[in-house]
Amino acid sequence: MADGQQTQPQDMPSQVASQEAPEESGQSGDSADSGESNASSTATFEPLTVTYERLRHTDDVAELHEFARRPLPDRAQQAAFSRATALLEAVAGNQHTPLDDRVFLASDMPFPNILVKLSEDPEPQVRQAVAANQDDKNWLVGRLTKDPDPRVRDAALRNPRTSWKMRLEGAQNPELDSDTLDFLSTLGVSCEPNAPTVLAQMVRRAVALNPHVSAETLQRLGADPAPAVAAAARRSPAASQENS
Repeated sequence: MADGQQTQPQDMPSQVASQEAPEESGQSGDSADSGESNASSTATFEPLTVTYERLRHTDDVAELHEFARRPLPDRAQQAAFSRATALLEAVAGNQHTPLDDRVFLASDMPFPNILVKLSEDPEPQVRQAVAANQDDKNWLVGRLTKDPDPRVRDAALRNPRTSWKMRLEGAQNPELDSDTLDFLSTLGVSCEPNAPTVLAQMVRRAVALNPHVSAETLQRLGADPAPAVAAAARRSPAASQENS
């Protein structure tokens, strides 16, 4: 990533020479002062790669917190904006970053590089926040529909960015909880009424045939406006278990 360089290494030899030479005039004194100022600026500037690696591995919780909550530069300042988002990726990937700050980044950031990093966080709370983030790429939220933690899967399947393929697979998953199945059973009806009709019906039908569907959801699907969904609800394994 390109970053605005503030250092001017070609000036360093002349700065050293001016500091070592005796002052001959007020002008040379001004040059020496300028050289000292530039040297100070050079000493405090840290290249992007150096700062990234430092933030990626530091255990300085206060610094990580400050970076996580620091307002981003205006997008018009391209170099500064790019640098800030790159450094947030390092902060997001550091397990010393406070949990609340990682959840904050996972919930609020729209940048794929940061969300991908946080989607691999060992804390389910963080992955759940990524799964619910509506700025996710659909492939990322789709991956989280397969997460081992049910809270993460639930959040991902409720995210409008989730593809219909992932929703259908979720509805067919016999390990999916009844609350998430209930949500999926509303797609194309009370939730997302303008959803593609055929795809929404396929999801609702899969919910009706899922053995973990609740009795209340199954009863509602039995009156579904789509005949195929209503028929599936009547022959659902869950209905058979309830009647036995």
